[in-house]
Amino acid sequence: MTLHTAPTPSDVTRAYLSVNNIEVIYDHVILVLKGVSLQVPQGKIVALMGANGAGKSTTLKSISTLLRGERGDVTKGNVEFKGRRIDHLTPNELVKRGLSQVMEGRHCFGHLTIEENLLTGAYTRKIPRAELKESLDMVYHYFPRLKLRRTSQAGYTSGGEQQMCAIGRSLMAKPSMILLDEPSMGLAPQIVEEIFEIVKDLNGKENVSFLLAEQNTTVALRYADFGYILENGRVVMEGAANELASNEDVKEFYLGVSTAGRKSFRDMKFYRRRKRWLA
Repeated sequence: MTLHTAPTPSDVTRAYLSVNNIEVIYDHVILVLKGVSLQVPQGKIVALMGANGAGKSTTLKSISTLLRGERGDVTKGNVEFKGRRIDHLTPNELVKRGLSQVMEGRHCFGHLTIEENLLTGAYTRKIPRAELKESLDMVYHYFPRLKLRRTSQAGYTSGGEQQMCAIGRSLMAKPSMILLDEPSMGLAPQIVEEIFEIVKDLNGKENVSFLLAEQNTTVALRYADFGYILENGRVVMEGAANELASNEDVKEFYLGVSTAGRKSFRDMKFYRRRKRWLA
């Protein structure tokens, strides 16, 4: 069974980000992504979900072209942003065009203060001090915790504060789209909710589009408009977030419940081998 909402020609035209049937190979040998296609409309939040190792991070790095630094190559397909092909560009060129990625694991500069980390995000913009201060104030508005910790070394702040710093640094580049990789990883549930609420605010008030890779399907589907589920490097299911959240296969495999109640691990393994959604 496949839950699939086929895009109409007008939907394709309006796609802000379009990933078209890409194939990714590492070290010229290891096939990781197999014909992945997805779209992100302007001003929307799209979730890319799946288990660890399904290919979520690789998909984001294929879009941001960070893949080349890990000996990976897009060998088929292409990626378009704002109607133009971008998979041949460098990451800094993409940032200048309005597309930025927040990496998995936060990746702050530990020896710099929170504010110094944020200022590095505006490096490509070459803007006057007044505009720089305006961007910084905007980040502090959405992340008041960062304002309180702005003089603290990032390496000595909490995991949640480091994640906020990484997102804030990305915002300093004034992106129109952010690729957000595993924002909930290693964080307490209340911090996860706080970060997703801020993402929702940025989407609604600043019109920033998001493509987020997330293992926490429950949270991702609550905040996203549309979702894709990856398994073994392929998109196996897609649909509106509310439809995916109510789908029996998604509830059983990713939320752990179904209308029949919880199943034993042995039953789930047998059930999963049938690959109902690939039929």
